[in-house]
Amino acid sequence: MELRESIGKKVAWISVWSNVVLMVGKLLFGFRSGSDAVFADGIHSAADVFASVIVLFVIGIANKPPDKEHPYGHGKAEVIISGIVGILLLLVSLYIIVEAVLGFFHPVKAPDLMAMWVALFSFFAKQLLYLYSLKVSQKYNSKAIEAIAYDHKADIVASIAAAVGVSISIIGQSENVNVLLYADKVASIFVAYLIFKIAKEMLSESFNILLERNVNQELIRQYESIVFKFPEVKRIDRIRAREHGHYILVDLRISIDHEKTIKEGHDLGRAIKKRLMEKYDNIQEVLIHLNPYYED
Repeated sequence: MELRESIGKKVAWISVWSNVVLMVGKLLFGFRSGSDAVFADGIHSAADVFASVIVLFVIGIANKPPDKEHPYGHGKAEVIISGIVGILLLLVSLYIIVEAVLGFFHPVKAPDLMAMWVALFSFFAKQLLYLYSLKVSQKYNSKAIEAIAYDHKADIVASIAAAVGVSISIIGQSENVNVLLYADKVASIFVAYLIFKIAKEMLSESFNILLERNVNQELIRQYESIVFKFPEVKRIDRIRAREHGHYILVDLRISIDHEKTIKEGHDLGRAIKKRLMEKYDNIQEVLIHLNPYYED
C-alpha cells in the first residue's frame, strides 16, 4: 500500500507540474495569437491541474486499510474522484462549445503560427505523459491514476486538432478563402467533443462502480473455473464480484457434500479464497457461504 501510494503521488505531481507549464503556455499563446482551439486546450489543461491536485489529496485516503467504520476499505474514494473529474471535464466541454458557437457570429482572422507550434509541443508532451500514466494505473490498478491518464489522452487528440485548425485558418488567410478562417473555431468544437466523450466514459464507469455493478462475465467465468478445480465443490449456487476502487470483493455460494464437517467446509473455503487471491492480486476479500449438497 505504501509503495502504491508513493507511486500514485509521484504520477500526480508529474501531471500537476507538466499541466501547469502547458496550461500557461496554451492560455498565453492561445490568447495572444487569437486561437480559440489552443486557448480551449489551455482551459482543459487547467482542468487537468485541478484533477491532479484532487488525486494528490485522495490517493492517501484510498490506500488506507479497512477500519471499524470502513470494513471494506476506502477504495471507492478513487472512484468518487474519478467521477468529480468527469463532471469537471463535462462542464469544460460545454463552456468551450458555447464560446466557439458564439465566435461564428463575429468576424475572425487567422491565428499566429506560434499557436500551431504550441499545440504540436503539447501533443508530443501529452503522448509521453499518457503512456506513462496508463502503464502505472494498470500496474497498480488505480482508478485515480487512470483518470489522470484519460485526461492526458483527451489532450493528445485535442492538441493535434488544435494544430490542424490553426494551420487551415492560416492557409485560408493566405489564400483569401474566408470560410477556412473558421477552421480554428471548428477545431475548438472538436476539442470540446473529445473532452465530452472522455467525461462521459469516466462518469459511466464511476456510477457503475458506485452502484456496485457486477464485474464482466468473462472475469466471473475465470473465477468459476478456479473454484471448480476443487473436487469438493459440487455446484456454484451464486457468484458475485464488485469493484471497490482499485480492488475487488467477491461473494461466493457453493454447495458441498452434506456429510462434510464444519472444519472440512472451513478449510475448503480458506483454500478457495487463497487460490483466488493468489491468481488475482486485485482481489482483496472473498466471502464464501457453504450450502449442503444432496445427491438426487
